[in-house]
Amino acid sequence: MGILKGVYRWLDHRLGIWAALRPTLLHPVPRKVNWWYVLGSAALFAFVFQVITGVALAFSYVPSPDAAYDSLVFITDEATLGSVVRGIHYWGASAMVVLVTAHMIHVFLTGSYKYPRELNWLTGVLLLALTLAMAFTGQLLRWNQDAYWGLVVAAQQAGRAPLIGDLLVQLLVAGQTVGGATLTRFYATHVFLLPALMFLLIGTHVYLVLRHGVSEPPVPGEPVDPATYEERYEEILRTDGVPFWPGSAWRDVIFALAVGAVVVAAAVLVGPAELGVRADPTNVDAYPRPDWYFLWYFALLALIPPATETWVILGFPLVVGIVLLALPFLSNKGERSPRRRPWAVGIVGVSGLGVAVLLWAGLRAPWSPVVPPPELPPQVTEGLTGTSRQGAALFQQEACISCHRIAGRGGEYGPDLTHVADRLSREQMTWRILYGGGGMPAYGATLSPAETQALLDFLQTRRGP
Repeated sequence: MGILKGVYRWLDHRLGIWAALRPTLLHPVPRKVNWWYVLGSAALFAFVFQVITGVALAFSYVPSPDAAYDSLVFITDEATLGSVVRGIHYWGASAMVVLVTAHMIHVFLTGSYKYPRELNWLTGVLLLALTLAMAFTGQLLRWNQDAYWGLVVAAQQAGRAPLIGDLLVQLLVAGQTVGGATLTRFYATHVFLLPALMFLLIGTHVYLVLRHGVSEPPVPGEPVDPATYEERYEEILRTDGVPFWPGSAWRDVIFALAVGAVVVAAAVLVGPAELGVRADPTNVDAYPRPDWYFLWYFALLALIPPATETWVILGFPLVVGIVLLALPFLSNKGERSPRRRPWAVGIVGVSGLGVAVLLWAGLRAPWSPVVPPPELPPQVTEGLTGTSRQGAALFQQEACISCHRIAGRGGEYGPDLTHVADRLSREQMTWRILYGGGGMPAYGATLSPAETQALLDFLQTRRGP
C-alpha cells in the first residue's frame, strides 16, 4: 500500500489528478437527492461497459459479408470467454436503453428540464437517440437473416420520406445493393462514429450538470421562476447541501455495481443473443424481428391498417422528436412536482401502457412486420405474351422488384432495370443472374433453366423508346 501511495503522490504532483477531480467529486448537491437520481450515472457506467466489451469483440469480429457471421460463431463457441463478452455487450445494450429511458422519464416527471437546465434535456434527448442508434446498428452486425432483411425493411421505410427518401436509402445501404459496403458502413458507424458522438455529448451533459447543479427534488407549491430560481438554488446548497462524494455518490456506486452484476449474471446464465440463420439474400421468405427494445414499434407497424403505414413511419418519429426537443422551451417554468402536473403523469402512464401492450403482442405473436414487394407498373406488363409474360410474373414472385426499380417503381438496392436491355446483352444478364456479383446473390441454384430463360425474355423487353 505504501508503494501505491507513493506512486500516486508522484503522479498527482506531476499530473494534478486531485486538482482536476476535486471540483467534480466535491461539488455540492442538495441533501434530499435520493435513489431516483442514480439512473444517469448508471447509464454512464453501462456505456463504459459497452465500450470495453465492444473493443474486445472488435479484435475478432470481421466486418465482411462472407466472414461476419462466422467470426461471431468463433467468438461465441471457441474464443476464451467469448460467449460471456458477447453476452455482456448484448445485455449491456439492453441495460443502457432501459437506464437512459428511465432517467429521461424521471427528469420529465420531476420537471428537471426547466430553467436553467434546458440544454441538459436537449443533450439527454440526443443521447437517447444515439443509444437507440447504437442498439440498431449493433443488431445488424450479426449479419443473420434478421439483420439482413431488417435492414431491407428499414431502407424501404426510409425510402418513403418525401424529397430525401432516395438520399436516406443511399446513406443506409451505402450503394445500390445491400452487401459489403453496407456492412462496413454500419460497422464504422457503430464502432467509431456513434461512440465518438456519445463521448462528446456525455462530456457536455456532465459539464452542464456541474455548471447548473443537480436539480433538487420538487416540492408542490414551489414553482420555477427564472428571475429567482438560481438565487434560491444557491441558498439550498448553502444551507442544506452536501459534497457529491461521499454524501450522494455512494448511491451511484452501489446502484452501478448492482447493474453491472445483473448484466454479468445474465451474460453467464442466459448468454448472448442467438445468432439465428446466416444472412441469405436469396431467401425472400424472411420475417425479420428486431431486439426487444424495438419490437413494440414493429408490432405497431404490423397492427395498423396498411393505408396508414407511411404516415406512421414518417410522422411518428418526427412528432416525438419535435415534441421532446421543444419541451424545455415550451415549459421552462412553473410547477415541477408530479402532484401538480397530472398531464405529465398521464403522458408517461399512457405511453408506458401502450409500449407494454405492443411489446407483449410482439413477443407472443407469430408474425413479423414485412413490407410486401410492390407490383410491377401496368405499362411494363402490357402487351407481354408467352415466356416474357411468365418472366414478368417470376420477377414479381421472386421479389426482384424489392431490389430493382422498373418504370419508377421498386427498390433502390440494385441497379434500375427500366432500360436494362440497352445496357446489357442477354449473355451478360445470364451471367449476372446465375452467378451474381456486385452485391447481387447468385440464383443459379434457385432458378430452373426454364425460369431463367423466361426471366431473360422479360428483361429483354426492357428497352428505351
